[in-house]
Amino acid sequence: MTLWRCEGLHLALGARKLFDGLDLVVEEGECVGLVGVNGSGKSTLLQIAAGLRQADEAHIEKRRNSRMELLLQEPRFAPGDTIATLLFAPSGALAEAHQEHEALSRAIAENTGGAQRQESLLTRLEAAARQIELLGGWDQEHRARAMLDRMEVAERDFEKPVELLSGGLRKRIAIARALLATPDLLLLDEPTNHLDTATIDWLEEELDAFAGAILLVTHDRYFLDHLAERIVELEHGKLISYPGSFRDYLELKVIREEEAARKEHKRQRLIVQELAWLRRGPEARRTKRKSRVDAARKLIAERPPEVLRTAQLSLAAPKLSGHVLIEAKRLSKRFGERMLVSELDLLIERGEKIGIVGPNGIGKTTLLKTLLGEEAPSGGEAVRSKNLKSAWFDQTREALDTSQTVLEAASADAIVEVDGKRVELTSFLNNLLFPPPMQRLKVEALSGGEKSRLLLARLFLTGANLLVLDEPTNDLDLVTLELLEELLLEFTGGALIVTHDRYFLDKVATSILTFEGDGRVVRYPGNYEMYQRLRRQAAPTPATPIQGRATAERQAPEKSAPPSAKKKLTWSERNRLSEMEGLIEAAEAARAELEQALADPELYRSRGAEAGALHERLAECSAQVESLYAEWQELEARGRTGE
Repeated sequence: MTLWRCEGLHLALGARKLFDGLDLVVEEGECVGLVGVNGSGKSTLLQIAAGLRQADEAHIEKRRNSRMELLLQEPRFAPGDTIATLLFAPSGALAEAHQEHEALSRAIAENTGGAQRQESLLTRLEAAARQIELLGGWDQEHRARAMLDRMEVAERDFEKPVELLSGGLRKRIAIARALLATPDLLLLDEPTNHLDTATIDWLEEELDAFAGAILLVTHDRYFLDHLAERIVELEHGKLISYPGSFRDYLELKVIREEEAARKEHKRQRLIVQELAWLRRGPEARRTKRKSRVDAARKLIAERPPEVLRTAQLSLAAPKLSGHVLIEAKRLSKRFGERMLVSELDLLIERGEKIGIVGPNGIGKTTLLKTLLGEEAPSGGEAVRSKNLKSAWFDQTREALDTSQTVLEAASADAIVEVDGKRVELTSFLNNLLFPPPMQRLKVEALSGGEKSRLLLARLFLTGANLLVLDEPTNDLDLVTLELLEELLLEFTGGALIVTHDRYFLDKVATSILTFEGDGRVVRYPGNYEMYQRLRRQAAPTPATPIQGRATAERQAPEKSAPPSAKKKLTWSERNRLSEMEGLIEAAEAARAELEQALADPELYRSRGAEAGALHERLAECSAQVESLYAEWQELEARGRTGE
């Protein structure tokens, strides 16, 4: 059944046609992946679907009473918003359904209009109860807390203003808000940006179980391949639909392009034949059929298929350096009382591409700054090559001055050197899909992907022999990502890459540096897939070390020493822990019984005055469940520590 449809969608931005008669249909329950180069209009199309933007011309239909929720690339929150105010109380349609249910409950309890009115109120109450169940249930706070716990959001952050939280945490809150809204169509614009690998895995599971339809824009190719049932590609203002996963799309796209090339080759051959026929002498021309002449002219006038322009990435030659770029010796770094890195030995050599992974906020960027000398180590040292020249890609794009034009921001030099040749800066930018009119635009007018591409342009012109890439894949389209991967594979210098893009690491990484908590940083050989395999196979001591990880001897005392703050369980606490599972099951059963009672119209027909007290008991019961879970987690953690 069709959930949302648009036909003949047209939209122009100035002189540029963004959409030119675009058609799209989204069916109930399907997951559609939307792909296309940066600037093709993916985010704009999601905003039109969400009703936040108007097209110049379009016929749009959606299923009656269907609900849509848009997750923006950069979530927006109102001043003063907290996690608690955003997630714990019902909002939107769910809040309206709760209010209607409460009003009907009061009306039934106070009814003086007779049996007929009572029956009418009960019918409406049943409908309101069904709507609440459809929209997510009775206990919004319990669902929100369970989701936040899965995303490892600390309870201490629940009352903090959202604007003070990290980018990754803000993104997780926005995702939770979108999922709790239980829309019929979930519109996701780069949902994996700023998320660590564990949260991406969790989000995949949530979306896989999501009952509604999904229209998804993402650069994460594994994420797209696991979820999408159909891929639609934005190309030259129109959509081309490919059934199946992302892998199927890649295969079908190659077949389609080969078929288009064959047709164009055949057309060119026919043009040559018809031109030769038309050029025959006057005697032959008199015998030419008008229909054939017209057909030949039409064939010649046909426009060949538009070729999609892609960015041409190229690098200035890296500065000559020795074999070793940086050597860390027993390097340690603290942040207050917290140990981020403990006695790390690490050798970074020319030609290596080291992927750095770990949860958000664990210290990856701090380690990079310490290695490059921007921050002082708390212990040990980082020895840098005399000829080291590094260039930094910052995920926040702070290096870009938004008041400058694209041309000014790219370089101060009119002539630059790339691939051993001197070229004009304007030509270099044109190859990166910044045509001359766009080069005069202010940086602030660019999309997220275009800003990332401009930052890469600056990076490539520095002649660095060590590239430091902090989340380089965010906002880049799939074509540019593939080109960046090829460029890094050919790059003769070294690269340190912080990213949660598993596909990207599988393509380019020669080793993986992983943060494993308590300052322990370990290096594994190979790409991300090999790292995962080694982790699964690892004994208590991680996989076979290579040069760069701290020695097991130094790590062993830290691992074996139990935290002094966590004491062993007492005899009564062990008994309490053994009872916890039964207590939790009993509390959850009591809560389910109350929810069932409140959803039963008979309650309001015969005992309407009891509804208010039952609502209070439900809130108390939910709080008891949360308290029992917290107690169980604490006792179990201490029990494991004391073993």
